[in-house]
Amino acid sequence: MIYGLYLSATGIATASHQQDVIANNIANAETGGFKRTMAVMEQRRVESQVMQAAGLANPLFDKIGGGQLHAPTYVDFSQGEVEQSSNNFDTAVLGDGFIAVQDKGELRLTRAGSMMLDREGNLITLQGHKVLGTDKNPIKINGYQQHELSIGEDGTITHNNEALAKIGLLDSPTPQLLKPVGQSLLKPVGDAQLVPASGKLMRNMSERANVDPTIELTRLMEAQRLLETNANMIKYQDATLGKLVSEVGKIG
Repeated sequence: MIYGLYLSATGIATASHQQDVIANNIANAETGGFKRTMAVMEQRRVESQVMQAAGLANPLFDKIGGGQLHAPTYVDFSQGEVEQSSNNFDTAVLGDGFIAVQDKGELRLTRAGSMMLDREGNLITLQGHKVLGTDKNPIKINGYQQHELSIGEDGTITHNNEALAKIGLLDSPTPQLLKPVGQSLLKPVGDAQLVPASGKLMRNMSERANVDPTIELTRLMEAQRLLETNANMIKYQDATLGKLVSEVGKIG
């Protein structure tokens, strides 16, 4: 019975985690370049397998399993819907790759390609992050107005066919080593390597989040039902334990 309580508790923990992940996706459904995350579950091994001790094995419990655990979330890097924009510095990445930006002095990657020139001539995203060039240094363009400039498919910023700078477009052979850190930014972690990307930039376009609110809401309701089911199982098992303690073996 106590073992059943533990299994139901792991079900509640994983369902709660799944709800948090889905809620974050829904909250960012209108955030440009956002990539949805997916809660991944895995079966917890029974104690005899974890400890590699055959003496701890129980033929009955081992068949039931050890409950659930949530694995690291999986990021869905699929292309979001691309829509037209009137800003000539709005760019959408078509294909593989991310725009290199600087956040608090560190390199980050993003698919949010809405950009502009600030008063100092720095090329920044709408979130205020400086856009980096192919040399991984912030791009700064002085002496020109934004409407006088053009961005090519390879990220080259030109004025009357004169190249002024080139936006850094990077990719990783191991995209799952790119960790979301908020504001549609990705942080390379571990042994993540960054290489020039094969994708292209499309100006006067912007990429929407690859989130379908209808699907996410459906999954949210499924996670809620799973959580409620496990909570009810705990309640039923607790009531059974109470009856066992108070009634079974009672001397009349």
